[in-house]
Amino acid sequence: MQPISGNVPGNVTDFNCFMMMKKIIFCAFLVFGQNFLLFSQVKISFFTGKIQAPKSPLERLFLAGDFNGWNPADKTWELVKNGNGNYALSKELPVGLIHFKITRGSWNTVECDATGKSIDNRSLVIKSDTNVKLDIAGWQDSFAPAEKKHTATARVHIISENFEIPQLGRERRVWIYLPAGYDTGSKKYPVIYMHDGQNLFDEYTSSYGEWGIDEIMDKMPEQEESIIVGIDHGGDYRLTEYNPYDSKYGKGRGDDYVQFLVKNLKPYIDAHYRTESDATHTTIAGSSMGGLISMYALLKYPEVFGNAGVFSPAFWNAPQLFDLAKQVKISAKSRFYFVCGDAESDTMVPDMQKMADVVKSRGIKAENAPVTVIKGASHNEKQWNGDWPGFYKWLIGF
Repeated sequence: MQPISGNVPGNVTDFNCFMMMKKIIFCAFLVFGQNFLLFSQVKISFFTGKIQAPKSPLERLFLAGDFNGWNPADKTWELVKNGNGNYALSKELPVGLIHFKITRGSWNTVECDATGKSIDNRSLVIKSDTNVKLDIAGWQDSFAPAEKKHTATARVHIISENFEIPQLGRERRVWIYLPAGYDTGSKKYPVIYMHDGQNLFDEYTSSYGEWGIDEIMDKMPEQEESIIVGIDHGGDYRLTEYNPYDSKYGKGRGDDYVQFLVKNLKPYIDAHYRTESDATHTTIAGSSMGGLISMYALLKYPEVFGNAGVFSPAFWNAPQLFDLAKQVKISAKSRFYFVCGDAESDTMVPDMQKMADVVKSRGIKAENAPVTVIKGASHNEKQWNGDWPGFYKWLIGF
């Protein structure tokens, strides 16, 4: 065999080894480069521009966003007044997308537009060192609170203002939506259990707008109707009640909350209303932390919940959930609907896709774990209102 010309080994076997080593080195370099980009920090300098004077003296300004759990008075994210009379803050942040708002220390003193209307979260795509000018058009507490009206339709009722949750030692308001023909017929209905009940049906009780599920469901044909049960979140307890694992926000009480659904609330609903009580016709759904706990509930109790609506799930707050999905026995009949917007955070879409891939690797068919990513959609009730029809059309296909 003739030697191969050039600065390479003199036989084919050695040449193949040489080329393989080049590939390995290239791949290692590529992975290193990707990780470097993922974890590299850049300097972001925030500074104020035009600021509408509030009613009370302007003393402290804070940034609250997805980088600090939306804490409106986080001292580590306080802008400090400088010699020019402006407020400034410099931070080392990873490249990616962040969302935030400016407050004076509480959500009652959050920024708004010049007429007092709430504004969308600010968003910033971080690529390199940059300066960010912050103009503030108004402050929420400078305006009279907007008049809120009850918008729940006639088919929405409150089961109890103080439904006992023995596992948590707390009480909570519970809502129910009953189909149009419920009072006059004898039909049994599928049931959807949902979290953040105050945000589902009524603008008056919602914090940032409602899902408007009752208005959507009122238009459903009789053969496609369902009962929907909404459980209020616990305010300051929300981040721990909807997380089965301990986090920086406190001890996880999610398992206690799900046990309440399984052992107390569902038996009550099945005993007092005409329900299709089997798992196939029982769904659990929610958004953000509600999406996280819905995923957990189906994984932990597949004999109770046959379907899960996982809207914009906050998997970042419970990475252990991926391990649970790999370890537990998943029923071949379980169905998961994953949906989010691509403008929510850098991790939202890949985390959701990762969870979908895990359940599919456990034997779940692709049609029983679809992934929907809405281009340009953010993390809010308006988005989830738009997501609901697609989810429900998929759901009633069972």
